[in-house]
Amino acid sequence: GSAGLSHREPRARQGHGEEGDEGCSRLYPGHIPTSPLQKALLAGGSAVMALYDPYRHDMVAVLGETTGCLALPNLRDKMKHHPEGYRILRERPRIRLSTLDMSRLQGLPDGSLGREYVRFLEDNKVSPDTRMPPKFVDDEELAYVIQRYREVHDVMHTLLGMPTNMLGEVVVKWFEAIQTGLPMCVLGAAFGPIRLSARKLQVLATELVPWAIRSGRNASCFLNVYYEQRWEQPVESLREEIGIFPPP
Repeated sequence: GSAGLSHREPRARQGHGEEGDEGCSRLYPGHIPTSPLQKALLAGGSAVMALYDPYRHDMVAVLGETTGCLALPNLRDKMKHHPEGYRILRERPRIRLSTLDMSRLQGLPDGSLGREYVRFLEDNKVSPDTRMPPKFVDDEELAYVIQRYREVHDVMHTLLGMPTNMLGEVVVKWFEAIQTGLPMCVLGAAFGPIRLSARKLQVLATELVPWAIRSGRNASCFLNVYYEQRWEQPVESLREEIGIFPPP
C-alpha cells in the first residue's frame, strides 16, 4: 500500500545521488542543491521577473520550486491517498511528444480529451516539451509532483476551455491556486490581471474568476487523474467526474 511510498528514501540517501560542485548530493538529474537563503534570493528575483514579464516561464518555474515547500508535500499526500494518484506516483508517467501518439490523438472523435488536447496545442502553438524540468526541489518525489503539475497544465487549459492569452492564463491560475495552494499560482492569480484592459477585467471579475473559484473548490484534486488513460473520454464527462462546472 502507501507505506511503500511513504518510506521511500530520496535517491541520494540510498547512495545513488551524484555529488555536486560543493560536495552536495544531487537527488535527481538536473538537481541543484540550494540553501534556504539561496532559495529565498531565487524566489525574490524570480517573482520580480515573473511580474515584469509573465511569459518568462523559466522565472515562473523557479518561483514555483523555491516557494512550494508547504504546498508540494500536501499535493503529494493527496496523491498517495487516492488510488489513481498513487498509481501516478508509482509509475511516473510523462506527457511529452516522445510519449504521445499524436496521430492517434488526432484521430479521436471531436469532444474527446485527446482530440481537444491536440487541438489546444495546435491552436495555441504550444508544445508539452516546453515544460522545464525541476532543479531546486530538494526531494526526488516532490520534484516529480511539480513536474507532473507542469505537464498537465495544458490539459487543464483544455478542460477549463481557456486559451493561452493573459486572460486565459489568469483564469487557470485562479483554479490552480484554489486546488494546489502553490504561492506561484496565488501570485499569478492576484497580479496577472494588472495587464488586462478594463473590459477584460470586468469579464474576469464578474464571470470567470467566480466560476474558477467555485470549480476549484468543488473539484477533486486534478493531479489524481491519469490523463494518459483518459484520452478517449469525452471532455464533458471528465469535467463532471472531476467536479469542474461548465465554462461560462
